[in-house]
Amino acid sequence: MGQVSCSDCNCKKRESETNQEIKLTDTLKSDKDIANISATDISKHLGIENLDLSTFQSSPNQTKFNAAVPKVIKIQSLWRGYQTRKMYSFIYKPKSKFFSTENKVSKHNVKPPFTFKSGSVYNGEWNGNDREGIGTQTWPDGTKYEGNWKTNKANGHGKFWHIDGDIFEGNWLDDKAHGKGVYLHKNGAMYIGDWKNDLQDGFGIESWADGSRYEGFHRGGKKSGFGTYIWTDGSKYTGQWANNYMSGRGVYTWLDGRRYEGEWLKNNMHGFGIYTWIDGRKYEGEYSYDKKHGAGTYTWADNKQYKGSWKNGKQDGQGVYIFPDGKVKSVLFRDGKKIE
Repeated sequence: MGQVSCSDCNCKKRESETNQEIKLTDTLKSDKDIANISATDISKHLGIENLDLSTFQSSPNQTKFNAAVPKVIKIQSLWRGYQTRKMYSFIYKPKSKFFSTENKVSKHNVKPPFTFKSGSVYNGEWNGNDREGIGTQTWPDGTKYEGNWKTNKANGHGKFWHIDGDIFEGNWLDDKAHGKGVYLHKNGAMYIGDWKNDLQDGFGIESWADGSRYEGFHRGGKKSGFGTYIWTDGSKYTGQWANNYMSGRGVYTWLDGRRYEGEWLKNNMHGFGIYTWIDGRKYEGEYSYDKKHGAGTYTWADNKQYKGSWKNGKQDGQGVYIFPDGKVKSVLFRDGKKIE
């Protein structure tokens, strides 16, 4: 279901107060376990007998950011709910409707099972010398397709059993998964959603045997658009995706109460964001590839603040301390160390 690599995002490491704040708690699951098989092997099997017969821009404007994100999340949540209801309506619709209707009005001829030179066997309806109507084809390696055909290709609703045990059931167009469909992987992973030209494209729900889950949009087989990913430990990201990466604006929450709301680039906090801890600490400012970098304000639990420059996760340059009683003190830092 689209490759997601977490090798460059420093997974499972913890943030420190002066160094990197975010370390993803678990790796994103690889979608290719599900989708890429259908894009190659399925089409290859189904077509084998035919011869016989966007640039990221960060914005430090906190007011605009805080106002925009809730609206986006609300709109996308409503759309996601509509798509989910629509999807489950399709999945649990009695499959007999797809086949019984065809049988009642079918004008195709039914012939005895036909064996191709390759050893595969087709048993079903024909239109002249073309497989057309309802039919089942099995291949010598054990793969099988059962469903609708048109001009020798899978078209309409059908089910495909892969030799390794994976199963796809849904809509087909010219031997490719296209429309609504369900892909079940032998290891327990599953994708329910939209397909286009054998790739996930549109809204879909992915789940894995370990309990991790993604609900959101895809483009060209990759997570792109708005979506939510939940890890097995309860950590969650809700926001924008691009080419299988958390990129754009989004919210990441940890099970221990930490939360980051802001801008992302390829799984890194990048741009303007707000990072909060459960004990009341907060950083509000700019990030560069997971590190505080630029202008930012760090607030301690006792409301003492440092407001100033940061570099590579450390205080660096001019800044001020603002104390709870309102007093202000100018300070100068180099590489996290105060210069007296």
